[in-house]
Amino acid sequence: MSTVLILGFDPHTVPGMDGDGMRAVLDAELDRFADHGLDAAMTLVAPDGTAEPAITAALTDRDWDVVVIGGGIRKPEPALPFFELVVNLVHRHAPQAAIAFNTSGADSVEAAQRWL
Repeated sequence: MSTVLILGFDPHTVPGMDGDGMRAVLDAELDRFADHGLDAAMTLVAPDGTAEPAITAALTDRDWDVVVIGGGIRKPEPALPFFELVVNLVHRHAPQAAIAFNTSGADSVEAAQRWL
């Protein structure tokens, strides 16, 4: 079974976002992976000093076939240094994994499938 790790911001840490509503979308997307026969896990982080160790722990937990980096991490220009950090953590700690990008919390399955 192919393995997929989804990395994103915890929606409860994003100012102005409906954290509960977005978390419901993310949980539904995680369920979709199982529907497609994919073993997926999600790591949601705050944009602070706790993110790097949490991401590193998730990346080294097992071998991943694909790591999906969520749009919240890579789209807002002020998050560019954080996005670079995440890409380099994936490169360093999961070098065998393809890197995929979703466009929203609801299309991570399709992003991962492009590389499986």
